[in-house]
Amino acid sequence: MKRILNRETVLYLAFGVATTIVNYAVFVFFYNMVFDNKKTLWANGIAFAAAVVFAYIVNKMFVFESKDWNMQTLRKEIPSFLSARIGSFVIEQAGLAFSENILNLGAICIATFGKVNLDGIMVAKGFLSFIVVVLNYIFCKWFVFKH
Repeated sequence: MKRILNRETVLYLAFGVATTIVNYAVFVFFYNMVFDNKKTLWANGIAFAAAVVFAYIVNKMFVFESKDWNMQTLRKEIPSFLSARIGSFVIEQAGLAFSENILNLGAICIATFGKVNLDGIMVAKGFLSFIVVVLNYIFCKWFVFKH
């Protein structure tokens, strides 16, 4: 159990929650406020971009303690980080497209908070976020910030 719950995994989970909050905040803003519960994949793409920038910085600095900011290191880390995140993003986008177009989860309204609707898409995004966090940890640990 100590091997699984160590400093690195606890920090990754904490910053994973923070990254998920950034992702959700941007997604909710664009999904509900800008796109009026339409264009789910566009809202998710914008949220993804914001979360990736945040995640790279906190993972590099605090989780995996990669202190090297020289261009040679960044040229290796950033493309591999982006590749890993794009891979998990494709899985999330596919899951959201399936949830919206096949399962029609956007039609299921669970609750409304002012202009913000908690609908089936938001629930699907929550489920998909869990899968994405696990995949991203694996990618970062073994491919991006390996020591």
